Amino acid sequence: MTQPTPVLERPDGPAPSPARVLADLGPTYAVNGLVGFIFSATGPVAIVLATGAGGGLGQAELASWLFGSFFLNGLLTLWLTWRWRTPLVFFWTIPGTVLVGPALAHASHAQVIGAFLVTGALIAAVGASGWARRGMAAVPMPIVMAMVAGVFLRFGLDLVRAVHDDAWIAAPMVVAFLVLSAWGRAGRWVPPIVGALLAGLVAIAAAGGIAWPAQADFSIAPPRLYAPQFSLPVLLELVVPLAITVLVVQNGQGFSVLQAAGHAPPVNVVTVACGLMSLVTAFVGTVSTCLTGPTNALVSSSGDRSRHYTGALVVGVLALAFGLTSPTFTALLLAAPKAFVAALAGLAMLKVLQGAFATAFSGRVPLGALVTFLVTVADRPILNVGAPFWGLVVGIAVSMLLERDDLRRR
Repeated sequence: MTQPTPVLERPDGPAPSPARVLADLGPTYAVNGLVGFIFSATGPVAIVLATGAGGGLGQAELASWLFGSFFLNGLLTLWLTWRWRTPLVFFWTIPGTVLVGPALAHASHAQVIGAFLVTGALIAAVGASGWARRGMAAVPMPIVMAMVAGVFLRFGLDLVRAVHDDAWIAAPMVVAFLVLSAWGRAGRWVPPIVGALLAGLVAIAAAGGIAWPAQADFSIAPPRLYAPQFSLPVLLELVVPLAITVLVVQNGQGFSVLQAAGHAPPVNVVTVACGLMSLVTAFVGTVSTCLTGPTNALVSSSGDRSRHYTGALVVGVLALAFGLTSPTFTALLLAAPKAFVAALAGLAMLKVLQGAFATAFSGRVPLGALVTFLVTVADRPILNVGAPFWGLVVGIAVSMLLERDDLRRR
């Protein structure tokens, strides 16, 4: 008699020993993890600060939000990455953060936290039911990767803008990256992204370095616990859109980039983990947890696939430190030239973008993939739901209408 397949996936083998982790860790993976962390701790943090401050949150509430975003999600990153030996970086839903801004204008902080709790329960239920894996399997991969290409396109564009606007930082980074990529022997000793990082630091130092912010005093941000309130209008406004940003937009990107890199992330386990951790982070005022797309793409962008997980572990360790001293690290990272972060992330994302475009437009449902890409790049939310979700919806609808034969063959 055939045993039923368990809903929650199980790891293929035992977790790696500390000695195995240290043996697998190398300069390429450490720098990929560092770049992924720098990306997560700059622009996305600025979105949190802008959203929270615009909604009337004070410094204590924002510090607690960042504690949950980094420290608690860093713990989840370390545990699942180590147990599955697969890069699984968890942070917070960025489009969901944007959704929270308008709600804070008319709802109390406690009511928004109540919506975070209900969203976490809904996400966990979807994962435990097994619907997450089935839902992901039902969406054609070219359309999903077209959405990913649309979301990640701005990294490539930001790289070009950085070279144009701040050539004194970005140009040496690009030159170092190209030279080390073309010069195979040197590239084996100094990975191209490492060379770009070093070239950027030298350029910043030559220009006088980074001015030490007055507020960077290495203070530890203790989290605050908040009591939720449940308001039906706020729940109706936030819960379903927040869940969509986690399940489809953010987790969809994360699963897609990991699968494109040759990994097999445990879809249902990740979904349940996002829901359960969202329940925990809600009490410190943090928006819902998700499997991040860009950071997982960065840690999986180069090197031996079997060692990519060590880059995710680096992200997790740095996230713990950032969460504990979030005011200091936020001030320092936001004081660095924007071109440095933009160029570093853009160079690291080149291969990821190439793979996304190749998957999206070299197979079936090309028209649906193109429409998905265009809607995503247009970046116009509808009904408070971000463009990546609508890109998927419109792309699938176009393929069902005009590319039925491709869908049937799939």
